[in-house]
Amino acid sequence: MNRFLKKHKYIKNLFLFGMGIALFFIAFIIIWLASIKIPDFRAFEDRKMSSSTKIYDKTGEIVLYDIHQDIRRKTITFEEMGDNIKNATIAIEDQNFYTHKGIRVTSIIRAVLFNALNIGSSTQGGSTITQQLVKNTLLTQKKTIGRKIKEWVLAVKIERVMTKDKILEYYLNEAPYGGTIYGIEEASKNYFGKSAKDLTITESAYLAAIPQAPTALSPYGKNKERLENRKNLVLAKMYELKYIDKETYEKAKEEKVEFKPQSNTGIKAPHFVFFIKEYLEQKYGAEKLVNEGLKVITTLDYTLQEKAEQIVKEGALKNEKDWDGENASLVAIDPKTGQILTMVGSRDYFDKEIDGNFNVATAVRQPGSSFKPFIYATAFNKGFTPDTVLFDVPTEFSTSCDAYGRPTGGRSASACYMPQNYDGNFRGPMSLRNALAQSINIPAVKLFYLAGMNDAFKISEDLGISTLSNASTYGLTLVIGGGEVKLLDITSAYGVFANNGIRNNYTGILRVEDNKGNVLEEYKPNPREVLNKNTALLISDVLSDNKARTPTFGANSVLNTPGFNSAVKTGTTNNNKDAWTVGYTPTIAVGVWAGNNDNTPMKKGGSAVAGPIWNKFITEAMKILPVENFEKPNLNYDIENTKPVLRGIWQGNERVLVDKISGKLATEYTPKETLSEKVITNVHTILHWVDRNDITGNPPENPAKDSQYRNWETAVQNWWAQNRHRYQTTSQSQIPTSYDDVHTEEKKPKVSIISPVKEKIYNQNEKINLELTNNSFFPLDKIDIFINDAYIRTIKNPFVFSFTPTELNSFGNQNELKIIVYDSVSNKQEFETIFRVE
Repeated sequence: MNRFLKKHKYIKNLFLFGMGIALFFIAFIIIWLASIKIPDFRAFEDRKMSSSTKIYDKTGEIVLYDIHQDIRRKTITFEEMGDNIKNATIAIEDQNFYTHKGIRVTSIIRAVLFNALNIGSSTQGGSTITQQLVKNTLLTQKKTIGRKIKEWVLAVKIERVMTKDKILEYYLNEAPYGGTIYGIEEASKNYFGKSAKDLTITESAYLAAIPQAPTALSPYGKNKERLENRKNLVLAKMYELKYIDKETYEKAKEEKVEFKPQSNTGIKAPHFVFFIKEYLEQKYGAEKLVNEGLKVITTLDYTLQEKAEQIVKEGALKNEKDWDGENASLVAIDPKTGQILTMVGSRDYFDKEIDGNFNVATAVRQPGSSFKPFIYATAFNKGFTPDTVLFDVPTEFSTSCDAYGRPTGGRSASACYMPQNYDGNFRGPMSLRNALAQSINIPAVKLFYLAGMNDAFKISEDLGISTLSNASTYGLTLVIGGGEVKLLDITSAYGVFANNGIRNNYTGILRVEDNKGNVLEEYKPNPREVLNKNTALLISDVLSDNKARTPTFGANSVLNTPGFNSAVKTGTTNNNKDAWTVGYTPTIAVGVWAGNNDNTPMKKGGSAVAGPIWNKFITEAMKILPVENFEKPNLNYDIENTKPVLRGIWQGNERVLVDKISGKLATEYTPKETLSEKVITNVHTILHWVDRNDITGNPPENPAKDSQYRNWETAVQNWWAQNRHRYQTTSQSQIPTSYDDVHTEEKKPKVSIISPVKEKIYNQNEKINLELTNNSFFPLDKIDIFINDAYIRTIKNPFVFSFTPTELNSFGNQNELKIIVYDSVSNKQEFETIFRVE
């Protein structure tokens, strides 16, 4: 019994102790909650300036943008705000604003459950306008449960001491509306040139949409469709809550609103800055960016940026005068790191007339022929070579039409696809080198089909093109620019060619620090091979071949860069709506787009419009950057194992190897040096000789099974019938029937080494002579000498050679002397002997 009482007493004491601890913590929490003070809403500018995020160039010394340096805000009363913006804001942000007590319990429960289950971000739940006011005025924006609790408590406290109208007034005076604009009055004046009370319903819907993502939804940015969609959502909510009727809702959706031109706030490299700012907002949230004083070191080379801005503006103004193309954009990337060195989104960010704040560098445009290198890279990967020949002849590619572009089976003429070259001419047989360098369309479309649309699509994606949906969407037109790409993407993708097949994802960030100096993010190299090295080198070899492109562009065009080696490709879309020049050296990739944002056609395209800007900038850049030459690709083809048609012999694919000396069929003894090839003239489309599913394998057994064969073959045969008289042909009767009797086992060189003598031991300083006896069928031509596998010398008649062991790089007690003997008809034979040294 006593034991029970003692035990019972122990449990009772333990319970009382636990209760005491619990009461202590409850008291502590109550005191902590009671100590939380309502923020001072009047110190807005001071708070923002003390936590200002700054964006720097790569040196960390030049400030490109201080988010709060030119902060603009005008406080107005609730009555001065007007009902339209109040209703629009409540509709999209907090439709129960006038009925809740500062927080929504359901949102809090959801937040607690999500956090407990570790779902989503560290804090969950839709914030009320009161909570957002607290977030906009708290000194810390760290997303922790403690801060969230503090936010809830403050929201409830504020609701007890302020009217709903006052809370909404404070909120609308504090809300961010993009850049340095805070508060609804400043936003109204900045965007529409009027006071908040005079805003229309549509204008109010636009402004209510912006605070969710002030940079991404800026009317001056590239996401105008997103802003439009959110504006419509605001209007839909207003209609749902009966703030507006059906007729007003429909009218407001269709109303066209004119935004005022953006003012220059002293920002440097504005397109790049807002590209970075949008990235930061997406990654860290707008609150952190606005309130936590980040230090952002970017990759921008401001020296190059200034040159680029000047060159782009001068070039665009000249294009406007000469070619009716008023805008231009330029991107430069370091291919060895992926770091963005320069970004110019238009000729003038602040030029309202040309929609200058729109960043063309990150917008999608049709690339024209600047897309072709990705197709050629796919083909080179599969076994095609720069010497492979395709026929540039009028070719119908739709299987719904005959070889002459006439629809079959009652189909419409629109079903046919018979592309033209830029000059309307046809060149007959043409190497891939010349076809790419001169930007000829018909061979490119054929190559796209041969290389495989899906594989080419995959290559372009691997290299960095991110905006294409799938190859079947575009068909064969993709090779001449049927899809849409970003200038930033295509410049980065060309950087893979510059970097020998190694991709570095583009980045604009070197380092991001918080206001205590903690590194939140830092550039780390992540190179990966996405393209065979020799393929990349082949593309660079072709695109840097000024001789190959001369027939189209001339020998001294803007694509030529005397003083340094560069590779470059142009592109032009239908009706000259887009002009591209994208090129690179091993140290920089530069892409230029020129045209009109509204797709108005120009008088010229390609090199004429974008080329001069590209040439001037890359020339300036290479005055600063290291000059490197491209590594040479492997262009040596195995004549015995590579199809003639892949090596550029278009006359046929049936060949024999002949010894040039005897004029007879080659044998296993015929040296490679004396091999020649005779191809029987049998002209066909390449589909006759190449199975597109096995490029280097055997010719297809039934080429006509390929759906493209009929039209391609008809076009080639028509051309051959008109042009065969211009070419020398080889018939079967001209092929020799006997075999090479000059190069045989019996006729190989026959010599004997009589000195050095195997049995003799030589002194280290003793002179050793090479002495031979010769019983060869043909006169000897030369002898290569090796000692201990090291090449020593090549000697010719009279074949005199001597040495002392001490003259050699290394020797031992026992040494090998090897000679390779060549006769006058390129027969060769090896001979060896041993000599010993004391």
